[in-house]
Amino acid sequence: MIEPSIIDNRDLTIGIVGLGYVGLPTAIGFYEAGFRVIGLDISEDVINKLKRQENPSDDPTFNDQIPNCTRWEVSLEPSDVIPKCDVIIVTVPTPVDSGNLPNLSYVKNAGISIFDNLDIMKQPIIVLESTVYPGVTREVWLPLLEERGMEDGKHIHLAYCPERFVPGNPELGVRQVPRVVGASNEKIAEHLAQLYRTLTEGGVIPVSSIEVAEASKVVENVQRDLNIALVNELALILPEMGLDVEEVLDAAATKWNFHRYSPGIGVGGHCIPVDPYYLIQKATDAGAPVDLISSARMVNANMPIQVAKKIIQTTENLTENIDGLRVLILGWAYKPGISDTRETPALPLSEIFNRAGFEVFAWDPYISNNQNLESATFVSSPFDIDNDIVVLCTAHPEILQIDWQKLRKKSNLGLLYDGRRVLNEKKLEQIGWIFTAVGKP
Repeated sequence: MIEPSIIDNRDLTIGIVGLGYVGLPTAIGFYEAGFRVIGLDISEDVINKLKRQENPSDDPTFNDQIPNCTRWEVSLEPSDVIPKCDVIIVTVPTPVDSGNLPNLSYVKNAGISIFDNLDIMKQPIIVLESTVYPGVTREVWLPLLEERGMEDGKHIHLAYCPERFVPGNPELGVRQVPRVVGASNEKIAEHLAQLYRTLTEGGVIPVSSIEVAEASKVVENVQRDLNIALVNELALILPEMGLDVEEVLDAAATKWNFHRYSPGIGVGGHCIPVDPYYLIQKATDAGAPVDLISSARMVNANMPIQVAKKIIQTTENLTENIDGLRVLILGWAYKPGISDTRETPALPLSEIFNRAGFEVFAWDPYISNNQNLESATFVSSPFDIDNDIVVLCTAHPEILQIDWQKLRKKSNLGLLYDGRRVLNEKKLEQIGWIFTAVGKP
């Protein structure tokens, strides 16, 4: 079991199970803090790239950041990693299935790999960081321990510390954001808090239980989903009254306790479009109402449909025959500055355009043009093809800096839809664009 002096002396080996969007920055962070770090992943491609000191992720923040040192090791084999570790941090995916039900198979399989290979003489701490509903850590892992004749608090110590960082934003990385930790007992939680304080300057707060820590993470993202759903719904309501949602929100934001959010074409990434379903499932199982959370999730999930309908209606007002018109989608990643396309709203948007008879093209400066998608053809430049409609989906800096006058000359119909409210309407109209946007009457 770890002691404060061991942490202070950096005399610990930390294992990271899952070297993806969360695991890789966590591993690099603990390495930079002075610990020996051993990473484990099931992807041969990821491990081979890391061994070559290549960044295997979509986040350019970690380009040229992969260590090459005796304190850094990566492997495909649990037997090479787990027995050496004093603390094992699990950062595997927690997706939902096609019915939006939690898929905990990655958490379970990680537990099997760990419990089959650990050195119980070390009494290691096993920390889950993946987003789950309250109770998952014990529900999934305790039966696995019992099957192997081990006990939490005796042979190992279970804990939970929700990941918190913003991909592509170095100011909100694993070394900066505050954390909370929950463990099987108060002493373990305090020791774990001390360990995480070496990772982040944002502070670490121990909480009373694993379940409180689990709940805190899912509630954080549910709150954001609710707030975004409100402004997205306002973006559908206010234009019908002849009002611009952005002007209304700017006016409302002059009050000191108003929290300003902006509408968009939808919510992407692994967290916000997924995590609420974990709480919804747990609440449903417990017989608790989740009307508000479920409604907010539906609003955000349906935004690509609502946006596509508005664009199609506008197009029909401009031309009699929309069949075969070309749509150019600018930006495919779910957020600016990275190539992460998980749950991107650009995908359902393109699928709806396809069904309406449009031919869809996409350009994203962070994504190669050899994508194989049925709903869109990727191009290497926004000027490669003639278009009729341009839809800004992702506010990459490179997209904001496009030569819009040059692009207008490539657009037959000249309809431009700003799905993020980041463009200058007057300037674009002056150079000949027919401009419209989310939340604009």
